[in-house]
Amino acid sequence: MLAAGCDDGGGGGSNPLDNPLDGPPAGNPNGTCPIPAEARAEDTSTPTSVVGTGTPASCTGEAFATAVAAGGIITFDCGPDPVTIDITRTAKVFNDTGPKIVIDGAGKVVLDGKGKRIVYMNTCDQAQKWTTGHCQNQDHPQLTIQNLTFVNGDASGDTMEGGGGGAVFVRGGRLKIVNSRFFANRCDSTGPDVGGASVRTLSQYQPAGMAEPLPVYVVNTTFGGAAELGNTCSNGGGLSSIGVSHTVINSLFTFNKAIGNGANPAKAGTPGGGSGAAIYNDGNEFTLSLCGTEMTDNDAIEGGGAIFFVSNNRTGHLKIDRSVLRRNPSHGFETLPGIFVLAAEPPQITNSTIE
Repeated sequence: MLAAGCDDGGGGGSNPLDNPLDGPPAGNPNGTCPIPAEARAEDTSTPTSVVGTGTPASCTGEAFATAVAAGGIITFDCGPDPVTIDITRTAKVFNDTGPKIVIDGAGKVVLDGKGKRIVYMNTCDQAQKWTTGHCQNQDHPQLTIQNLTFVNGDASGDTMEGGGGGAVFVRGGRLKIVNSRFFANRCDSTGPDVGGASVRTLSQYQPAGMAEPLPVYVVNTTFGGAAELGNTCSNGGGLSSIGVSHTVINSLFTFNKAIGNGANPAKAGTPGGGSGAAIYNDGNEFTLSLCGTEMTDNDAIEGGGAIFFVSNNRTGHLKIDRSVLRRNPSHGFETLPGIFVLAAEPPQITNSTIE
């Protein structure tokens, strides 16, 4: 599925990074799984903030960061044509500006990190305001990212909360990603648990009485899509988390890399890392559910060329439905082709191809 306003490129053979909007479309075109109401794009017909005043020049990194700090529903008015916005400083969510924070690029906006992290939200960061007495488990802000392309984000060297999250870092509240694309993002190249060249997620909201947190929804979204667009980190080129559930629907992960070495815990004499080239999930009770998703040509130095899923107390669940996983080499170890899993039971696989 192509986000509105994007071009799938066609011929020409140029590097998609020269014009990221000409890169691969958002999502898996062969995905047929239904999208639950809570996982769909948010209504942005009455925006709180609009980045730009109708021209490309008015759509600046500073204007974007200011809009995110103000919160609410954020859209763009950069003229009729697609635009790339160079990020000049990380856009940071303030925790008292929601409860819903929606950033919608209408399929026409590329956010180019220029070697910086692009979006940051952390309910436990006092600089972004504490809004409850239990920052590690609260239901807001609820951040939705939709119809956007993230490119060249990089969190290398940032050790706050364990690092990671080259394009997007979220701790606390809720996160949803719809109809978006992540190209050539990065985070630290070594480390046993650092991850998420594209997205790093921690401490998602877990209502009282529930055994695990509510999931991060990732819908119709592409991570990589071409060899020169793959996302790279020690672990988790696409998604990385600790103790967070994910529901990934009709999405595409290709050419992402986990380039650390020594695994987790790090082997003696190594810096650790190298697992879960597409998705790296660690923690205790959580669920990774894939439906209508393709993972091909991802590569992990250690375990899980596509997926590294470790539930430390063996209460977690890995579910794969109507999905295709092919050519995802794990150069160190794996349970199934491209997958390393320790969970409550073997992966629950239905109507899928894993080879």
